[in-house]
Amino acid sequence: MSTTQILANRIRQNALKMVHRAKASHIGSALSITDILAVLYGEVMNFNPADQDYKLRDRFILSKGHACVAVYSTLAEVGFIPKEQLETYGDDFSWLMNHISHKVNGVEFSTGSLGHGLPFGVGKALAAKARGETWRTFVLLSDGEMDEGTNWEALMFAAHHKLTNLTAIIDYNKLQSLDSVANTLGLEPLVDKLKAFGCAVHEIDGHDHRLIAEALLSSIADEKPTVIVAHTIKGKGVSFMENRVEWHYKNPNDEQLTKALAELEMTYA
Repeated sequence: MSTTQILANRIRQNALKMVHRAKASHIGSALSITDILAVLYGEVMNFNPADQDYKLRDRFILSKGHACVAVYSTLAEVGFIPKEQLETYGDDFSWLMNHISHKVNGVEFSTGSLGHGLPFGVGKALAAKARGETWRTFVLLSDGEMDEGTNWEALMFAAHHKLTNLTAIIDYNKLQSLDSVANTLGLEPLVDKLKAFGCAVHEIDGHDHRLIAEALLSSIADEKPTVIVAHTIKGKGVSFMENRVEWHYKNPNDEQLTKALAELEMTYA
C-alpha cells in the first residue's frame, strides 16, 4: 500500500468518527473526495504546516464546503491542526464548523453556499499571475455544484486570462443531495462543454492514486486552465454507503460505524 493510500485510509476513518460523534451529515460526499485529498496533500501540493502564511504555498479551496470533515481530517494528518481537535467537530464554539471555515489553520476560504469556491480560486490565480508568483491554485468542486452559473462564468474568465496556474477538480460521483445528477440537471456532455469553455480537460478514475497524481502533475504543463473530471463513488470505502444517495445527509449509528471502520481495516490491511 502506498503512502497516499495509507493517508486516505486514515482520513476516511477520522471522517467517519467525526460525523458519527457530531451526528452530522455529508459523510458520503467526504468519502468520495478522500483519495483526491490524499494525493494533493501527500504528493502534489507545496505547503508548510508550521507556517500557514508561507508565501510560496499552493492554495487549496474546497468549494463543496459540506464535505469539510475530509479536509479537516487531512489537515490533522499532515500537521496543520492537532488530531485531538477533530473531536470538537460540530461542537458549539468549535472552529471546526459543519461547513469549512477559514478560521482553521490550513483553510484558505470558507465555503458552504455552492458556486463560490471556483470564482474565488480564479481570483487567487489571477493575483498570482499578475505578481509573477509561482504557486498554484487547486479548487475541488462537486458535480451538482456545476449547476451553478457562477462556475461557468469563472471558467470563461480563467480561459480568457490564460490562468494556467489554476486546476479545478470536479468530484463526479453522479449523486446530488436528493437524487442523481442526471435526474436533477444533467451535465453531459461535460467534457465537451469544459473544452468549449477553453479548458484543458483530464478525465480520470478519482480513486486511482497514480492517475490522480499524473493528472495533477501534468496540469502544470497545460497551456490553459485545467479541469480534472474525477469519476468517483459517493461513500467510497464503505460498502453499505457506496452509491447510496441517503448518505448525503444520514449519519452512521454505533453499529454502522463499527462495521465501516472494520471494512476499512480489512480493505487497507
